[in-house]
Formats: sequence, C-alpha cells, structure tokens
Amino acid sequence: MKLSHLTLSLLLCLSSVMGADAKVTLPAVLGDNMVLQRNTDANIWGKAKPGATIKVNPSWDNKTYKAKADNDGNWTTTIATGDAGGPYTITINDGDKVVLDNILLGEVWICSGQSNMEMMVHGFMHQPVEGALDAILDAPNHPDMRFFTVERASLDSPADDCKGVWQESTTDVVADFSACAYFFGHLLNQILGVPVGLISTNWGGSTIETWIDSETFDGIKDIDIAHSRSMDQPNSQIARLYNGMIHPIAGYTAKGFIWYQGESNRGHHDDYVKLQTALINSWREKWGNTEMPFYMVQLAPYNYEGAEKMSLPLMVEAQYKVAENVDKVGIAATTDIGNPTCIHPQCKKEVGQRLAFLALQNDYSIKGLPLPAPTYKSMTVNGNKATLEFNNLLFVHDWWDGNSFHSYHDTSYIRPLGFEIAGEDKVFYPATASFGHGVNTIELYSDKVAKPIAVRYYFHNYVPDANVKTCLGQPLVPFRTDNWDVNPW
Repeated sequence: MKLSHLTLSLLLCLSSVMGADAKVTLPAVLGDNMVLQRNTDANIWGKAKPGATIKVNPSWDNKTYKAKADNDGNWTTTIATGDAGGPYTITINDGDKVVLDNILLGEVWICSGQSNMEMMVHGFMHQPVEGALDAILDAPNHPDMRFFTVERASLDSPADDCKGVWQESTTDVVADFSACAYFFGHLLNQILGVPVGLISTNWGGSTIETWIDSETFDGIKDIDIAHSRSMDQPNSQIARLYNGMIHPIAGYTAKGFIWYQGESNRGHHDDYVKLQTALINSWREKWGNTEMPFYMVQLAPYNYEGAEKMSLPLMVEAQYKVAENVDKVGIAATTDIGNPTCIHPQCKKEVGQRLAFLALQNDYSIKGLPLPAPTYKSMTVNGNKATLEFNNLLFVHDWWDGNSFHSYHDTSYIRPLGFEIAGEDKVFYPATASFGHGVNTIELYSDKVAKPIAVRYYFHNYVPDANVKTCLGQPLVPFRTDNWDVNPW
C-alpha cells in the first residue's frame, strides 16, 4: 500500500515522539565530570518511558543495577561506589544508551547560603578575595577537584531539575566558583588525597526562609510568621529557592553541608534558632541521611547600623545555640576577619580552611589540626575581679609537672582586648584583662565596677581592638555571660 505524504509525515512524527519518550534522560547534576560519594550507595535517577527497565553499569565494578520507570516515567536506583579513584564511566541503558564519562569517586559536599558563600574566588567588584590569584593559577594542578554551580532559580513549586554542569578544575572555572567552598574543598583534597566534588547553590541577599520547603516552614512554631511572609523578593520568599535550587539536587548523595547565611535575618535572632534548626533537620531528611554533618560560618564583624549596635552578636549567639542543640553541627569562627566597611570580608581562605578543619577532624579523624574556636565556659568572681574559663584551648603558656607551673614563654606583653564588665547597675565598662594563671583563663576588672556580675566580649557589630586568638589562629567567639534584654539596633 502506498502511503500519502501526510500519513508518512504523521508516522515519522509519531516515531520521533516515541523515540524521545524511550530515551533515558538524567538531571543536570548527574553528568560527565561529576564526583560521586565514595564507599556508599549513591543515588542515580532520571526519566524514561513509563514502565521501561533501566540498566545502570558503572565501570568500576562492572555490575548491573536495575530500575523500573513508574507511570510518570520517573525511576531511581542506587549504585555501590567503593574506594576513591577514577576516571570511570557509567552506562545507562533503556534501549537507548547514555554514557557518562570522566567520573571520579571521592568526597562530595553541598555548599549553600547567601552572598558570602556565593562570592567567587575572583571576588566582587571593588571587593577582592585574598589569595585569589594564587588559587586561580594553581587550579590546573588539581584535576581531581570538580565543581557544579546551580543556576539561580526562584520558583513557586519544587522543580525536578536545575541548570548547571559539572566542570573540571581550570583557571576560569575556579575563578568563577564560590571562594569559601573552593578553599574548603582544596584543603580536603590536599589532606585526604582523594577527589573532591563541590555543589554550590547560593543567592546573595537571601533569607533562610526561602531555603526551607513549605511543609517544613508551616510546621515551625512560635516565630514571627507575619515577618517571614512579608518578604517579597525572589530571594526572600518562603521556599522559593528551596524549590528551584535545593529540591532538584536533594537526591545527590553527599557527605555533608557547609552553610554561610544569616546577614539577611539580623534583628530576628530568636526566630533564627528555630529556622536554622528546621532547615538542618529537613535537609538531612531530604537527603535521606540524618547523620550528615552541617558546618556553618559565624557571621563576620561589620558596622551594619553602627559599630556599637548589637544585631550581629545576637545573631552569632543564635548560631551557637543551634550548634549546641543539634547533633553534628559545627561553626567556623570569623571574629578576627571582619571588615567594618565591607560586608564581604576578603579572608575567604581562612573561612574555607576553618570549615575544613571541622570536617577533617570530625568526619575523617585527622589529627593535629586546630581545635574549634574557643567559646565561653564559666565565670567566677572574687572581689572586683572576674575570672573566665573557656572551652577548647585558648593558649598554652605554662605546664604543670605535678608540683608547680613552668612557663613556656612570657605572655606578660600580651594584653587581651575587647572585653566589657558590668555590676548590678548593668552598665558596661571597658575591662582591663590579662591571661590568668590557669592554662585556659582570662582575668578582668574595672576600677568602675566594684562587684562584677556580667562580662561581654566583642558584643557589638564591630570591635576593632579585640584580639584574643589561640596559638593556631582560632579567634575567641563573641559571648556574654548575662541574659539581659538587648535591643539589636
């Protein structure tokens, strides 16, 4: 039978459509050059013809993993990864074959937040990153580092996919990648000697509410709902960045998260504790792993409404409350690397490295690295003098042989600055401080305070003379010993 031109055209179109339906497709985050989390069962998923059987064959074990597409064409499976290494291929076949090339097995981390996490290695205009040129020139020496940046997307409902592509470590790729994330991953790569994959999903100026899915947000109790719902920008509306920039990658198997956000939530520090806790728990649930470490960056000093105001230390206080109350949460301190006139401090290498110290010690059992930054532990008062004790090692200037103290070096020339002290009138005065006779103590007094009842350190937006650090450079975290009501503005 001879077919008409119209009939032939319709058959060709139908054949084309059926072929398109049959061909397996993958989300952007599963592609050439990617790093898969080693020694685990990694998620692989995509779309295919409804009812189709999909076979997945990774070259590192030559096994076949199968999945069946549901009525909507969605399919998912897991593949065993094994030790670090590569490059490998992954062949995915439902009748039409897709081959993913140049795949590595190593460590994968999700990197998210607002502009201080988004800030690229090459910096923002008039806002450089220290060490940027060295990092960019060194990029080709790290072929086992790979990078995926999620393109900005603010959406009303959860998306199945995002825009982005896995890229190898070249000068131009590193220059455009998140500086905090890059320096974090670079140190992991250097110390562990394994491939590192970083997924960067950030949007400057974003609030925490927009990174939380709607269902989770609706379940958060006792927060200022009206304030959260009043924000109307693409990067501040509830759940919109979760929908466009987290949901599409939430199945990608990873080791953990690093997070630098909070500037846009200042003034609502009490709510932030609940919001940050909800975000951590919900992301872990979305990734199917309640044990995933979550490392945050302490908000860096900046003048904001004025150097003497307190919106910043109250937010820092909220961040540390989250770390105290939620398992496997740590904070990289930034007390010493703020900038009074630039909200994007240039010391991103220190931030990335301090995040890496947390991961290397807690998740990879690496010894000999700096302990987390010192935090306030307790206070005792004797007469007009307050003695503070700290968690983690503040400094080592003497040692005990069982009979007496012996000095390692003279600390009399060091004068700790940035402290305030108050009596019953609740008026704070600059404190004269000195390192105590114990290994981890500081003693303070003021001639204007006869009986101290409260001490604060760096409890303003910017305190230029604060100077307390450990011998390995970890800065003392801002704190207060009181719980008095404070106006953040």
